[in-house]
Amino acid sequence: MLKTTLIHPQILSALASSGHFSQVLIADGNFPVATCSNPLSKKVFLNLAPGVLNCMQVLQVLLTAIPVQSATVMQPPTDFYPEIHTEYRQMLDNDIEITEMERWSFYDRIKSSDTSLIIATGEQRRFANLLLTIGAVKLSEENF
Repeated sequence: MLKTTLIHPQILSALASSGHFSQVLIADGNFPVATCSNPLSKKVFLNLAPGVLNCMQVLQVLLTAIPVQSATVMQPPTDFYPEIHTEYRQMLDNDIEITEMERWSFYDRIKSSDTSLIIATGEQRRFANLLLTIGAVKLSEENF
């Protein structure tokens, strides 16, 4: 039995075959997984019902398994600020840069060969997609 909180076999397999600079998308319920992804990306569907599982729950578990180097969210309209973006900033380390990317550029980035895993969630909030870039695992004696 595993000691980590992440026990989903498909997600573990996809993460184990990913490396530094690979990307993982936690997709909200509106994201077009079937039409906006690289065919080589592993797709895991955790969208059982609206709100189940949500992006924050998936992020919480992923953070126990991978080092995150950076994160990207889709830029919302100027008259709308998604509260979930604040929640992401609170959950991720202060050292992790979170950038916003224009919608169509964000979609193109998801389609790249760097995106190794897409996790579809039942998240109902708009603009909740979170693209994580996997960092390197550092040894305890390393300070760079």
